[in-house]
Amino acid sequence: MNNSNGTPVADGLDAMPCTDETEKGLSRRQALGAMASVAMAAGMTAQSAAAAPKQALNLTGPVSKQAFIDDLIKRMTVEEKIGQLRLISIGPEMPHAKLMDEVAAGRIAGSFNTVIRRDNRPLQEAAVKRSRLKIPLFFAYDVVHGHRTTFPIPLGLAASFDMATIERMARVSAIEACNDGVDMTFAPMVDISRDPRWGRTSEGFGEDPYLVSECARASVRGFQGDATDRPDSIMAAVKHFALYGAVEGGRDYNTVDMSPLRMHQVYLPPYRAAIEAGAGGVMVALNSINGVPATSNTWLMQDLLRKQWGFDGVTVSDHGAITELTRHGVARDAREAAKLAIKAGIDLSMADQVYLAELPGLIASGEVKMAELDACVREVLGAKYDLGLFANPFLRMGKPADDPVNEKADSRLHRQPAREIARQTIVLLENRNQTLPLKKTGTIALVGPLADSGLDILGSWSAQGVAEQAVTVRAGIEKAIEGKARLLTARGSNVLDDQKVVEYLNYLNWDKPEVVQDPRSPEEMIQEAVSVAKQADVVIAVVGEVRGMSHESSSRISIEMPGSQRALLKAVKATGKPLIVVLMNGRPLALGWEKDNADALLETWYTGTEGGNAIADVLFGDHNPSAKLPISFPRSAGQIPTYYNPLRIGRPFTPGKPGNYTSQYFEEEQGPLYPFGFGLSYSRFALSNLKLSAARITRDQRLTAEATLTNEGTYEGANVVQLYIADPYASIARPIKELKGFQKVTLKPGESRVVRFEIGKEQLKFINAELKEVVESGRFEVQLGLDSRDVLEQAFMLD
Repeated sequence: MNNSNGTPVADGLDAMPCTDETEKGLSRRQALGAMASVAMAAGMTAQSAAAAPKQALNLTGPVSKQAFIDDLIKRMTVEEKIGQLRLISIGPEMPHAKLMDEVAAGRIAGSFNTVIRRDNRPLQEAAVKRSRLKIPLFFAYDVVHGHRTTFPIPLGLAASFDMATIERMARVSAIEACNDGVDMTFAPMVDISRDPRWGRTSEGFGEDPYLVSECARASVRGFQGDATDRPDSIMAAVKHFALYGAVEGGRDYNTVDMSPLRMHQVYLPPYRAAIEAGAGGVMVALNSINGVPATSNTWLMQDLLRKQWGFDGVTVSDHGAITELTRHGVARDAREAAKLAIKAGIDLSMADQVYLAELPGLIASGEVKMAELDACVREVLGAKYDLGLFANPFLRMGKPADDPVNEKADSRLHRQPAREIARQTIVLLENRNQTLPLKKTGTIALVGPLADSGLDILGSWSAQGVAEQAVTVRAGIEKAIEGKARLLTARGSNVLDDQKVVEYLNYLNWDKPEVVQDPRSPEEMIQEAVSVAKQADVVIAVVGEVRGMSHESSSRISIEMPGSQRALLKAVKATGKPLIVVLMNGRPLALGWEKDNADALLETWYTGTEGGNAIADVLFGDHNPSAKLPISFPRSAGQIPTYYNPLRIGRPFTPGKPGNYTSQYFEEEQGPLYPFGFGLSYSRFALSNLKLSAARITRDQRLTAEATLTNEGTYEGANVVQLYIADPYASIARPIKELKGFQKVTLKPGESRVVRFEIGKEQLKFINAELKEVVESGRFEVQLGLDSRDVLEQAFMLD
């Protein structure tokens, strides 16, 4: 039973006392497991459990979370404990009827990919009415950038450089997911990505540890709200722990070989930021790290995550990852795979049978200790407690009478927030002769294979987003110019010409092929587009990648514009009409031709349900773009990896000083095509008069850096002032600069504002060769700019 405020209560159980175990380097999880093992003799056997009556927990008196869970574990059989480590999806191997029986038998902890109340409610009823201990299920889903309403992909969200925008996205997504009975999301995805060949670049927040960490915090705040036990909040399980974005060659699922120093300096901070923000879960990566798969990596899961970082939430394997330990070659069979995973601390096994099949024997033989099993069970039950499911198993389902008649009803969407957020993510890369914004007059030609694709504009991992509900670029433009201008359209090309690639992408989405080809020849389609362009005053070409190209298992060898799309662009450019290129893609592309030839170039990523309206708002000046690139755009695949803050080296390339024996590619101009933090506005902004409040400070002091931002143009607009710190001399080679802060500032035409940043130990610290966080004295350079390349600079001394 529960007390008046819904908190589970128990009879005569006090909070478990603290012991000296936590002072001996054990994690909280290990200490609790050690203490619980003292009471193992009180645990029920399978035979005694079978004879026990099927009754709900009948506990009286106030009880803490810890005592409640400890008491529950004592009541559980080994089989019931193992059942709490299984996360299952409905599918061919687990049809709904079988899943119901498994739930009733206490052999399932939760389900994922079931997102309709009327499907989830019977499962929950089976858990709390038919199972012996009435332990509720939880329901999980990949709510990455929206649920029913799809928002821009995370890479686009990061381009906003606006944490309130990202938090708003996550908050709306959580509300929608809760309305479908979802308790947990496998998000945010915070893998640093510096190789755009990797298909899941689209799912993360870019290349920079500071920016990605801020995005991680904002996402967790939005998903989890004030508390995870509220009916409008879901638990965030940050992923993919760890280093998944650094897979060798950008090839998905590949190995990662990385120094501990680089891990701590670049790739680990975003995961820790999400955990510090309160993320209740961690999804474990599929890759190996220095030869040890993350799923069996005790250093990663125990020493780092549990002991050093103090994480006490639930860990989840990725899909089938425990079984895959045999393919990694670290487990000889399924039995050893289960043993390695549970000893590493993998609480929930996703979508495989390994724990169910192998743990009973491992426990019986003593190869896996009961305390190790209980430690994992404790975290799963703890997550359910934190989600409020013991107090109310139907917290996010409501009553059957309240179930939506049509889950896909348009009234369930949040269109206005989707449009407002999408506008904040669009990056203006080029705008020659103020081609944009367009006037809503004359004749406009709209060409390109992505101009009218409601599916592709949603992007990958679009949850319950519906293509038919998405506003395409064509629909957005038609609405914007209705009754004012004429729109002519032509497809112009397919995105892809290689049928084998089309078949591969359609195979990835086996239930409904996504890539639909126009059967006409490239020449025929291009000629149609040229004919339309000749009749128009301006040409808008919407080109890029189908969404399946920027997805899991969609790594590319090239980052060029695919198919015949560049031939299309060249053909319409040859008509002499102004050419506006609207990009739709989930990774940086090599855009040398587009940069040199497009009159205007917009990076729109995949903007989601309201994407077409948001893009039209920018094209016609109803919104002044202010987004910045969260990832560098290489000139070609040969420059990969390209990022703004490499380590200092002994022979750096020096612009303006040609010569041999410096670090460069001699066939191509050095540096990215577009740098990190770059993005234009319809207005002209100037940053000037950088000042530091002190020329020398001690470690306990702080100084202020300030500069004046002025809107010198004729449009009201926003720009992002970025703070970079350079540490030119230290005990180890340091990056040439590092992002340490940013502010988005909105100014009216002619308006100026002084922008200030405080600088202290937090901005100057780094991880040294001994993996310790230190602040070293010396000279520091403070840079303020509107991108990472063009900056103002002043220096100070730290004593």
